[in-house]
Amino acid sequence: MDKKALSERDICTKYITPAIEKADWKQNQFREEVKLTDGRVMVKGRLAARVKNPEKKGGPKRADYILYAKPNLPIAVIEAKKNSLSIGHGMQQALSYAEMLDIPFAISSNGDGFLFHDRTGLTSPVERELSLDEFPTLQSLWPIYQQWKGLTTESSEPIVSQPYYSDGSGKEPRYYQRVAINRTIEAIAKGQNRILLVMATGTGKTYTAFQIIWRLWKSKTKKRILFLADRNILVDQTMQQDFAPFGEVMHKVTNREAKKNYEIYLALYQAVTGKEEWKQIYRQFPADFFDLVVIDECHRGSAKEDSAWHDILKYFESATHIGLTATPKEKKPVNGEIINPEFNIKYFGEPIYTYSLKQGIEDGFLAPYKVVRIATNVDALGYTPEKGKTDKYGQEVEQRQYNTKDFDRNLILEKRTRFVAKKVWEYLENTDPMAKTIVFCDEQDHAERMRQELVKLIPAAANNRRYVMRITGDDNEGKAQLSYFIDNDEPFPVIATTSKLLTTGVDAKTCKLIVLDQNINSMTEFKQIIGRGTRLREDYNKLYFTIMDFKGATRLFSDPDFDGEPVIIYEPDEDDPVVPPEETEEGIAPDDSTLLVDTLPLQPEDTSEVREPKKKFYLDDVDVDLAAERSQYLDADGKLITEDYRVLLKDQIEQSLKESFGTLNVFLKRWNESDKKQAIIDELAEQGIKLELLQQAIPNGEELDVFDLIAHVAFNQKPLTRKERANNVKKRDVFGKYGEQAKAVLEALVEKFAEHGVQDIESPKVLELPPFDQLGSKTQIRRGIFGGVDQYQNAIKELETELYKDDLTA
Repeated sequence: MDKKALSERDICTKYITPAIEKADWKQNQFREEVKLTDGRVMVKGRLAARVKNPEKKGGPKRADYILYAKPNLPIAVIEAKKNSLSIGHGMQQALSYAEMLDIPFAISSNGDGFLFHDRTGLTSPVERELSLDEFPTLQSLWPIYQQWKGLTTESSEPIVSQPYYSDGSGKEPRYYQRVAINRTIEAIAKGQNRILLVMATGTGKTYTAFQIIWRLWKSKTKKRILFLADRNILVDQTMQQDFAPFGEVMHKVTNREAKKNYEIYLALYQAVTGKEEWKQIYRQFPADFFDLVVIDECHRGSAKEDSAWHDILKYFESATHIGLTATPKEKKPVNGEIINPEFNIKYFGEPIYTYSLKQGIEDGFLAPYKVVRIATNVDALGYTPEKGKTDKYGQEVEQRQYNTKDFDRNLILEKRTRFVAKKVWEYLENTDPMAKTIVFCDEQDHAERMRQELVKLIPAAANNRRYVMRITGDDNEGKAQLSYFIDNDEPFPVIATTSKLLTTGVDAKTCKLIVLDQNINSMTEFKQIIGRGTRLREDYNKLYFTIMDFKGATRLFSDPDFDGEPVIIYEPDEDDPVVPPEETEEGIAPDDSTLLVDTLPLQPEDTSEVREPKKKFYLDDVDVDLAAERSQYLDADGKLITEDYRVLLKDQIEQSLKESFGTLNVFLKRWNESDKKQAIIDELAEQGIKLELLQQAIPNGEELDVFDLIAHVAFNQKPLTRKERANNVKKRDVFGKYGEQAKAVLEALVEKFAEHGVQDIESPKVLELPPFDQLGSKTQIRRGIFGGVDQYQNAIKELETELYKDDLTA
């Protein structure tokens, strides 16, 4: 038979498997056609399905062969190809799988021989051809693996060789869980005592932790283990599910009693800490009692020096500490400036393994999601009460501009709450009225008001009091329903309104709708909230979920620390359905593309501190309507494109601008006299008119500078684009009096203006960017080239005068 006519499977059976066995690999040391990923879920309208074809982007991945040094330690991967292809045709695929699996050796074969690649770099050459009779033995590869991993001591062998727990059902760790487990075991074998694992919500952190603990415990490397969590329900879930195999050696610390005859301890950290010395139950244990402490959701402050968690870790500092989190870093505003203190990184060190939300969606282990953004008129423009206005309780409302961050905290607009509830029910009514839904509110009082509005709207809520439940920390009745809400087989509650209780850890596998009516400025909190919906349950028809955003929280998608994109973002018009429309047959994206689009220019993150107000005002007479407008179409590639849209009607913006400036002459005078034009931009933003909002008021708004936006929208002046203004300056030789380097700086600033506007050329940080970085540091440019900071600022003012010269002198 012609060898080149054989199938890939025939090549494996007739040539590759015999070569492996001839090299003395036993049947239990290699596996064929090993499934690595499930295949990404593709969303088409309201339908969703996995990509089944392995050849398509996002399709399931299978390794033709995986070879194991130990039952839990893969060491080599082989990618087989038909004989009609070259011997190395599968090498790139083999290397990709080897990288995924944390395997040192990648091998490609077409049945004529093998192309062998050593990723460790410890042998030379790194890549070489081998005949069928030269397939490497385990004895030749194992020492290289040990050296690569740094497992060169005899004491490391029993630890890394300890098998996983198996209940006989065939369940085993997924590929990324296996990597996380093995890297942790190997780190401990090498003596590392502070370890951080980063795994996206829904990827099985607790199961991964169980397998780590099981192997360390069974190998007697760690004999007494403490597992810490910060939610009582998380501890109970863990004991009943993933940790159940520990059985009678496992104990939950309760009633502030330190029993010392168990081996696996689980505790709510609040249960073992307290300000009073007598409440600190952990001190009843000797400091060396535990030799392993695992901290679940460690982003919640375990490494901050003033936290209760840190007290426990410091007390048991001789133990190995493993931190588990989906969000290792947190940004905090300090004096108006964003910093990234990286609390967990500082304490545990860099993560030894990271499995991201993006990767989980790509592999098909996590659910993709859509975003429905809904902006109200009061959120977009803000609300200013007239002088002397009183609320429904007779309190005089402080007269100032109220924005999104104020709503539901110190200014309650009852019609806004009603509007949000109406849109939520409209979505459920048109999709699935029994879809599990979490509505995130700003405060417990807000969650109760939202519950009331939903109950008024939903007919089924009148017949079943548990259809909508407020589940917050101050409501025992609601908290009692939490276990039912997360139970896959319990239909009620359907909707949970909450503030903070459901943001982390609660395993709501069948949640299909997440509603954001909460001010969220924390990337950590945002990721945790999104994680409530990312779990896949095909048996419950849960293949994707939807986020409804009423307070602009999804602006955090633009943050570089966010790593998982939505498949579609949709902003309904006033007359549009709240449910994203079905794509037409021509518009459905093929399996190898996504419907990713960001049609809403995102507002910058509000870093101002939100203080709990002393007084709340309740207004029931402020009309709240839909503000967002947009026109979209699907292009030939199935991508959703924004053709044109406005967030507010032009006359609303015009009215607000005229209230700010009065007349065109007043505006021109203020602009001309302002030392920094950014001050005018900031002033408008405080009044609810942000630059992004101005840009959305007219079709080509993104091409205009803020000067032209204001002059055109408010006073009907003919606008010039930034590029037109820049070209006008270039035509006039206005920089002739400067030296060559200063002239080069000013000409580059004109280009920056053309790209982004006046705010860019006023910012000193622009000098840190190309092409300025080629001329020296910021200080060198201002002092060395211009002769000082004042001289540089004078040059900027002269440049601004030239940019607006015709308008300001007309």
